[in-house]
Amino acid sequence: MALAAAGVVANAGVGFGSGQSQAQPAAPTKGPVGWDTYRNLDSMSQSRGAEQSLQFSSYDRTGGNNDGFQGTYSCLRISDRGCVIGEHDGPGEITSIWSTREPLGDVTATGNIVIELDGRTVVDAPFIDVVRGKLGAPFVWPLVGDDNDTAGGVVIKVPMPYRKSMRVTVEHNPYFYHLSYRAFPDADGVQTFNPNEQATDVVEKLRQFGVADPKGSPSGTPVRRDFDLAPGAVTPVADLSGAGQINQLRLKVPQVVAAPQVVDDGRAFGAAGRSRFTMRVAPNNDGIRVIRRYDPQIADQVGSLSVDGQQVGEWRSGGAAPGSWGVQVIEVPPTVTSGKSTVDVENKFISSSLDFNEFRYDVQSKVGGDWVRTDVLDLGPGHPGEEAAHGYRIDNPVFAREKLVGRYPTRPEDVAASDEVLDKMRLRISFDGQTTVDAPIGEFFGSGLGEYDVRNMMSSIDPGLDGWYTSWWPMPFGQNAKVELVNTGGVPVTGATAEVTSAPTAPVPGAGYFHATHHRGQTVPGQDWNFLTASGSGTFYGVTHSMRGLIPPGARTRSDQPLSDTRAGTRDVNTREVNQRNYLEGDERFFVDGNRDPAWHGTGTEDFYESGWYFRFGTTYSMPLAGNPSHEINGDGCQYDCTGAYRLFVNDAVPFRTGIVAGIEHGPVNDEPGDYGSTAYWYGGNASGRALPGLPSVPTQSPSAPAPSAPPSEAPTGPPSTPASPAPSATPARPSTPETTAPHTTGQNDGTRPSDVEQAVQDAVEEHQSNG
Repeated sequence: MALAAAGVVANAGVGFGSGQSQAQPAAPTKGPVGWDTYRNLDSMSQSRGAEQSLQFSSYDRTGGNNDGFQGTYSCLRISDRGCVIGEHDGPGEITSIWSTREPLGDVTATGNIVIELDGRTVVDAPFIDVVRGKLGAPFVWPLVGDDNDTAGGVVIKVPMPYRKSMRVTVEHNPYFYHLSYRAFPDADGVQTFNPNEQATDVVEKLRQFGVADPKGSPSGTPVRRDFDLAPGAVTPVADLSGAGQINQLRLKVPQVVAAPQVVDDGRAFGAAGRSRFTMRVAPNNDGIRVIRRYDPQIADQVGSLSVDGQQVGEWRSGGAAPGSWGVQVIEVPPTVTSGKSTVDVENKFISSSLDFNEFRYDVQSKVGGDWVRTDVLDLGPGHPGEEAAHGYRIDNPVFAREKLVGRYPTRPEDVAASDEVLDKMRLRISFDGQTTVDAPIGEFFGSGLGEYDVRNMMSSIDPGLDGWYTSWWPMPFGQNAKVELVNTGGVPVTGATAEVTSAPTAPVPGAGYFHATHHRGQTVPGQDWNFLTASGSGTFYGVTHSMRGLIPPGARTRSDQPLSDTRAGTRDVNTREVNQRNYLEGDERFFVDGNRDPAWHGTGTEDFYESGWYFRFGTTYSMPLAGNPSHEINGDGCQYDCTGAYRLFVNDAVPFRTGIVAGIEHGPVNDEPGDYGSTAYWYGGNASGRALPGLPSVPTQSPSAPAPSAPPSEAPTGPPSTPASPAPSATPARPSTPETTAPHTTGQNDGTRPSDVEQAVQDAVEEHQSNG
């Protein structure tokens, strides 16, 4: 399985590793530790010294696709407490834990999770209670998320540093899991994680993902440009002189329409019912507007809207409109909201043909003449953490709808033109004469398949109503920076606006340039899809990934396909139905500093994006560090089956000293066809312009670590060598019956679950049990 060589960036680390002079400060040995990884985001550009990012997971050590179906590789060893899934001797930090299992991500059957740091137990509780926030801060949403929050997986994103050792054990075999951790060369500045430190500032910061700059209020001076852009034309946005840093970049393209199909969940209340919740607003607002998304199949919905106890309007849906989404906007005058940072919102039932339903509320604040999104409340059973964080309460509830597929009334030709603008208008940024950002605007801001709603920690797309696309990545430079937009497509861009906010500051030694490296093309059999290949020194921080599967319906299946491509009950290879989402069976693999074994080797594509079960069969979701904003089937620019996803490594960044080859398989053994695009976010080079101190030597790893230190002479060209397999565990019991859907009050189409996908997963489980 050779790695693709596309996306190569040479000399990423020019300036790093040069000789140390007596006048220079000591070289850094690691990046920010513990909560500082979230608090000190301006340090993202700085060198991480000799630390390493490593991963344990349940991947198939034989090179196949048995990534947890039998739990064969899911235990490093068995202890008196259960199944050990991670352990390390030496200083470091646990950064991320993900897992899933049947039914559809509920980890109740995994039992307790025990986390031991420096010989002390800091967590010993049912795994399901931890991810559902029952332990309290800091183990609360969105630092944790359950199978509903993530559409099929569970996550823990609490950074847990240790000085001497760590071990993570679960009571029962977890089947599918990955655990990421940092290995430090020394314990300087490391304090063992204290579970009693609630880190409320970090929790509050993460709860504003996608609506506020995580670095704090964007400092500096904005430069704004209104522009038209003909095909083939280039427009400058900002030309900055002197040392400084770009802190915020915004773009508005009103001609681009929101993607027409949206999958959502929601709630409804009946007569005499109401809902209440709290929303954030900008204190310097000149009024706000409340935007409600609802199911208009229920006719004549009428409800009152009150803000901080004052009635400010009425929701009126009108006649029934089956199959579509309804959107209503009520503007609230500044006399009600000015000077406030939060408001209490209440909706009361007045009348309806059946009930008053609500799927989502957005709040935009008017600031300096612009409408800016300042909060989102996505409602329903798939958003328990978000509901709780907003204090959502409902009286006389009549349903909790798990999945509703609706469409906005958008013309296909407008969708096609919008998709071309998002794909063909490129953002290009040069720092000190080097172009390090060159990517389509859609994928750069988080969605390569259309204008879908994106909310993550470092960027945002606010679709519809002329919303902004926003980036908060810190981008330092030593002498100058140039931001421009290029129209490489055939659709003229008119009436657009771009804005760059920057501040003068001198980059510290060790600061690298921000990069956004784009790659688009056909997948190649036997080769990982390449996110990033770079030489030199730097830090990989994440990726936005657009997957256009090219597996046609009725395609001939392969008898050697190991998993998830057939329907249960059709064992004859000649009658099996193809699984059009089989491209999601591919594992991520990151090779660092020439090592032939990957530092990260995961268990599947939706697992890498911290979900599960093919994103719970098409349910989209958003969390600060991972999400799946889009899924298209046979339309809206998608030929067969297409998926858009993102993963950010804010707390589990992957540093490299001499180079990195980071990619992901497309299918179980790199054998499914696809049209893929990706934009990788990373830092490298020398933005300070000064000679940098020499870096310390790379730490050696304990025998249990997944990546050996012996580097190959060149980038890997074959499959990684097989590490020692952990002791296999007993064959698991048959999974329990998948959960049933919640009661519905309407007959609107929920979107058919592709039977080939759902049955394929069940078939894979049954096949492995029968072979076990």
